[in-house]
Parts: sequence; structure tokens; C-alpha cells
Amino acid sequence: MGSTIIVWEKDGKERGRLKGHSKWVISLSWEPQHLSAQCVRLASSSKDCTVRIWNVGHMKVETVISVHTDTVSKVLWGGSGLLYSGSHDRSVKVWNDKGKLVKSLEGHAHWVNTLALSTEHLLRTGSFEYKNEEMSSPEERKKRAEKRYKTMLETIAPGATERLISGSDDFTMFLWDPQNAKKPVCRMTGHKQLIYHVAFSPNGLLVASASADKTVKVWSGLTGKYVATLRGHVGAVYQVAWSADSRLLMSGSKDSTVKVWDVKKMKLLYDLPGHSDEVFAVDWSPDGQKAASGSKDHILRFWRN
Repeated sequence: MGSTIIVWEKDGKERGRLKGHSKWVISLSWEPQHLSAQCVRLASSSKDCTVRIWNVGHMKVETVISVHTDTVSKVLWGGSGLLYSGSHDRSVKVWNDKGKLVKSLEGHAHWVNTLALSTEHLLRTGSFEYKNEEMSSPEERKKRAEKRYKTMLETIAPGATERLISGSDDFTMFLWDPQNAKKPVCRMTGHKQLIYHVAFSPNGLLVASASADKTVKVWSGLTGKYVATLRGHVGAVYQVAWSADSRLLMSGSKDSTVKVWDVKKMKLLYDLPGHSDEVFAVDWSPDGQKAASGSKDHILRFWRN
């Protein structure tokens, strides 16, 4: 891990380097496309206890946020324009895009390891719906992304806002409505060891959590109510990833396997061996056609759905 952020052009050439963090960078999050047609702002979090907001167009830092008192393990740029940071100081903090503290979400008894937003898949894909549609300008793409964002929230419930999940070393998670309240919607308990990762399904209706207790648990993304436990791994589960249609869930584990689960049946669908060491990262392509896994064995594997 390093303290420098390298920015790349889409053709694979290096655009430049962002320097300023004094310890390694842990998390990155782009400003959503529906908030900025040019998409030139990037947020980063670091072990140096800070969050930085960069302008990649000018390759300069705009804002340094130095309120956290320990490692900032995760930063997310939400669709409402707010930023969320989770820290080893046990807090989740909410900021505006100028770096001003809006509220602090308290409740965890140990490190906050992970955060997830109900709109995360949509924010990641922006205006792109994989229909080979040409959009002539950044402004046109911004309008399309804004329409998709509003449509998703309206589909969940009239007047719905994006929700936030935090997962901790204290074995618990909290479901938050951060735009409207400082108190959690629900405290989610059931894991017997620390929580490494949480992720909302692309439709925002479910949440999956990965834990050192060797299980993946599934919860309601609306209420936080427990739904099911997926068992099969024989080592800690480090990360989960949803398919674009929210039907399948992938998990990567210390046991060196990647598993794919049928969420409707809550059963194992595929066991994907091949890695020779711990699998730290899994991800699904936004169009749902391919998945990837990264391991301590220094190999990145691609899988076809």
C-alpha cells in the first residue's frame, strides 16, 4: 500500500499522481455523474486519519478533512451530494462536498470497517445502461444519470432517500437514514465475529455481510431484518459482490475459494476453486456478464456468468 493515488486515462496511460496523504490510502470514491457532468472530483481516505477531496482535472487537492482521530477505513460519495466516512475511531461521519461536518453517526463499540450505500450500483454505473446508446455530451449523460437515480429511489418507495449500512469489529451493523436522522433505523446482530464487508444489492432491497465467522448473512435493505445465513466457507469471508440483476451473490474467503450463491433459494450455486491462497477481493462487472477475484496468490481470475 502507498500514500500516492495514480490517475489513469481510459487508454491505460498515466494521467498523473495525487500526493498529500502521509500514510497509505485505503478507499476512493468518485463524485457521482448525476451531480457533476465532468466527474473530476475524487474523495480518498487514509490511515493518516484524513479524508481528502481532489480535483483530478487540475490534479490538486481541494479540501482536507482532519476530524477523525484514527484510520479512515472507508469513504463514499453519496447521490445526494453528501460524503460518508467510517473510521477506527468508531464513528461514521457525514460531510457536505466542501468538507463541512453535517452530522456524526455514533453507536459502534469498536472500529468501523466498512460502509455501503443502497444506491451504490447505480452511482457506479451512472448514465450507462449497456444498450449501446450514444449520448453526445457530458450534460446529456448527467441528465440520464440523474433520471436513473431518481427512478431507483421512487421504485423502492415514494419519497425514499438513500440508506447507509456500517459494519464493525464489534460484530454488529447499523442501518442508517443519514439524510434525515442521527439515530440508526436498526441495529443488526447475528454475526459471531468481526464484519469485513457489507454490500447492498443493486435493487437496494437486500444487504449481504461478510464476516470472520465464516458466514455470509443476508438482510432486508429496507428494515435491516435478518433474512438468511449462507454457510459453506471454512475460513473468514472477506468480501461479497452482487450480480447486476440482484439474483446472484459472490463471496471470497480465507479458504481460497470463490462461491456463488442463488439468492432466491439461498443456496450455493457454484463453488469456484482455482486460487491457491486467500481470496481478498471479488467484484462483478456492472453488466453482469463477468466477475473477477483477486488473491494472495498474486493471481487475478476472471469468471464468465
